[in-house]
Amino acid sequence: MQVGQAIAALWLFWVVSWIVAASWADPAQKRATIGAEARYRVFWLAGTVLLFVPAHGYEGRLRLWTPTLAEAWVCVALIAVGIGFAWWARIHLGRLWSATVTAKADHRVVDTGPYRLVRHPIYTGLLLAVVATMAAKGTVWGIAGTALLIIGVVIKARLEERFLRDELGPAYDDYARRVPMLVPFTPA
Repeated sequence: MQVGQAIAALWLFWVVSWIVAASWADPAQKRATIGAEARYRVFWLAGTVLLFVPAHGYEGRLRLWTPTLAEAWVCVALIAVGIGFAWWARIHLGRLWSATVTAKADHRVVDTGPYRLVRHPIYTGLLLAVVATMAAKGTVWGIAGTALLIIGVVIKARLEERFLRDELGPAYDDYARRVPMLVPFTPA
């Protein structure tokens, strides 16, 4: 298998499995408005399109570096680690997970498993996979897509933070004081 095929297979696995897993989430009791979610969705869509523009055939100004074969396989491994971390968080969150900003019945602060390391471990894992994908590609498009995806993730994470503070009150405030938002082992 070639590096590009391995990267495509990992991302395809994530997309398909994530869609299938959406069926085992509890229904939402309360949801952020579509308008509130529109901003991050625009960044996610544009970033995804740019990140996955094929890297072959871009020499010169649009391809900034070409990783060695060993470096490219390290990137593949990091993509797998990022997706694995996101899956750990998704499984740990269980039926409380949602693709949108929602509150479920019996919603509570989850601060165990990967949620003891960061408040948004799914995003952390996916950002690692995105950055590794960009590093494997070495293109201007990959960098632009990664930047837009990072902006989109930060926008969504902040929207979730406001929503969860409103829903969970002091319990979430305490959690936010103890656990960093996206980067493990940094000050909260």
